[in-house]
Parts: sequence; C-alpha cells; structure tokens
Amino acid sequence: MPDTPHSSLFTPHDHQFMQHAIELAKRAEQEGEVPVGAVMVKNDEIIAEGWNRPIVNHDPTAHAEIQVMRAAAAKLGNYRLPDTTLYVTLEPCLMCIGAIIHARIKRVVFGATDPRAGAVQSVYTIPGDRKLNHYVDVDGGIMSEECGQLLRNFFRQRRS
Repeated sequence: MPDTPHSSLFTPHDHQFMQHAIELAKRAEQEGEVPVGAVMVKNDEIIAEGWNRPIVNHDPTAHAEIQVMRAAAAKLGNYRLPDTTLYVTLEPCLMCIGAIIHARIKRVVFGATDPRAGAVQSVYTIPGDRKLNHYVDVDGGIMSEECGQLLRNFFRQRRS
C-alpha cells in the first residue's frame, strides 16, 4: 500500500518516527537479522526502540515489536501501554498483534505489508475482530516503498 493514498492519515511526526524505525531496521540488518525496526511513542516522544533480534538473542519471540514493547513496559513500569503508538517497518505478525492487543497499545503505524505473515490486513485482520476486548487503531503504508525495499534487498542478498 503506497504512502500517497493515505498521506492524509500521516502527520509529519508519523514520518519522523517511521524514519527512526527504518534506521533501527538497518541496525538489525547489520546484525544479520531481518531488517525490521520499531519505536514506541507516547505524547509525541520516543519512549523505547527495538529491532529484530531472534537470531542474536536465540529467541523466536524477539521481533522488533516485542523488543520495543518490553523496553517501553520496563520504562513505564507497567505491562499495559495505553495511549502509545507503535511504529514498525513491517506489518505485525500474529504473535506481535496479539501482544499489541494485550498491551493495550492505542495505535499501530506500519510501513510495508507482509503478504506471507501479516496479521493486520494481509493474511489476517486481527485488529478488526470485534470479539477482542481491545481495539487497536491501525494505519499502514507509510513509507512503504522504503520499508519494503530494505526487506527485498536483504532477501535478495540472502538468496545470492
């Protein structure tokens, strides 16, 4: 989903925070991880950051979203993260959207869609399931070309 059709949804702050998440995705790539980065924002201020680390940490749950939620929860001293926005370069998977809902995150902003494992709009639409006890506002597609290109380049290099 390109940035332009939804550009009215995205503020200059959204672009700024996603740019920071992209820089964190590059850090993941430098560590040999799939390049996904995330930042947690509260009151227009970054309170935590994270990037993919399942290989480095020997932890299948160490996705960027989980990393940033752990850091934000530790900083705030609460496992609930109300009134926060999570910026992530890739559409969250089932595990991550489940944790996002459990943490009571208010909004998720993501870059590239994930046609194989996306649980927000691509494969599943978990946030839209009204059987859940918490609803997350989701805005996808910001800076999607740049976010997607990081992933395409990474996997192209891996295959060659």
